[in-house]
Amino acid sequence: MKKPFLDENFLLYSDTAGQLFHDYAKQMPIIDYHNHLPPVQIAEDHNFENITQAWLYGDHYKWRAMRTLGVNEAFITGDKTDKEKFDQWAKTVPYTLRNPLYHWTHLELQRYFNISQILDQGTADYIYQESSDLLRSPSHSVRGLLEKMNVKVVCTTDDPTDNLEHHISFANADAALKMYPSFRPDKFILIESDHFLPFVKKLEMVTDQEISCFAELMDALRKRADYFAGLGCRASDHGLEYLSQTDYTEKEIDQIFTNRISGKELSFEQTEKFKSAILYELGIMYHSLGWVQQYHLGALRNNNLRAMREMGPDTGWDSIGDWSQAKTLSKLTGRLDNENKLPKTIIYNLNPADNELLATMIGNFNDGSLKGKIQYGSGWWFLDQKDGMTKQINALSNMGLLSCFIGMLTDSRSFLSFPRHEYFRRILCNIMGDEIERGEMPDDIPWVGKIIQDICYNNVKEYLNM
Repeated sequence: MKKPFLDENFLLYSDTAGQLFHDYAKQMPIIDYHNHLPPVQIAEDHNFENITQAWLYGDHYKWRAMRTLGVNEAFITGDKTDKEKFDQWAKTVPYTLRNPLYHWTHLELQRYFNISQILDQGTADYIYQESSDLLRSPSHSVRGLLEKMNVKVVCTTDDPTDNLEHHISFANADAALKMYPSFRPDKFILIESDHFLPFVKKLEMVTDQEISCFAELMDALRKRADYFAGLGCRASDHGLEYLSQTDYTEKEIDQIFTNRISGKELSFEQTEKFKSAILYELGIMYHSLGWVQQYHLGALRNNNLRAMREMGPDTGWDSIGDWSQAKTLSKLTGRLDNENKLPKTIIYNLNPADNELLATMIGNFNDGSLKGKIQYGSGWWFLDQKDGMTKQINALSNMGLLSCFIGMLTDSRSFLSFPRHEYFRRILCNIMGDEIERGEMPDDIPWVGKIIQDICYNNVKEYLNM
């Protein structure tokens, strides 16, 4: 007998899986501990004018699919109207079968708008009007959207020079939702980048101090970290190709920094030494603050030079990279651990070839000081789909303790992306339920249900000291 598409037991292929999801996982709140949501829209409780603004603006997953189908860029990031752009997305959706976009699209239509129709050219007008009308209503403001998904905490991703004015204003609001900043200092790590010098100047302005040496750079970053901590920041984040770890001396790092701010070109070896030093010093800083550090590793960004020139970064031209990760990751975490200054750490991989590598790496530095101190992060970016999540769960189960895992996050710029937590929970419950059905785990539903609730919510709440 064929199952209906996207019914209440979607992705749940046994009665036990359904019981675990409906009785244990479904009810748990969400702490979304890493995303790229705009803080201003949360603080102002923004209403979108239409579904295109909420769904298609900034969503490079959808952009890539539309380009693949041959949709002209004018209907993606160009000057066509929002309705015209939506119509092209509706035309694209039927061709996304077996891509996670198909599931996400229809989950989001159901969960936020109670729309069960399949999106295609025939339903596009109705779905656009119905969803857009709701988005303009008070019940579907951005806080309303988060409330519908039982989101209790969002941790945004913020540059160290941000003034965090929207976090400040929101902290004074009487809201059940909590919004905390996260510290993302990548522009100060990537010394070879065009962004480096302008952001050093900006850092000088916001800290009201001159930065002429490496020690002064770190002092300024610490001032900003203290400012972030005062607004509830609990985590940092780094989006890097790999973790640089090359031997250096303090004198060399000072000279490298001085050369860069004076306009001299740096060699590859010099940039690697600088990155090695600042990652180490940042790790010590995070440890002293009691923060979690996150490493998102392995993205090969801005591959299409023409698109980069015409549209800029983060417009859908990135892919999986294949750098060696193990030695440098071990060296940095090992150095911090050797000095008893290794903070809680979450490591995410973009290359699935690194699944077992990271699942075993975390065991090297889980030292018994606290539960799940070093985490193998959830399936990220190209891997936050059914196959990627399943493989991450299996690797962690085989090499570590799945029961200590802190679960899913959105890593998204969209307020409509939170059904990804449900997607993850259904996959998790199906895996556990299937093994109970086959006799590979005991039929102890209350205990397995507790483990699932811990992974969905309790573990991350404890991990982030919330």
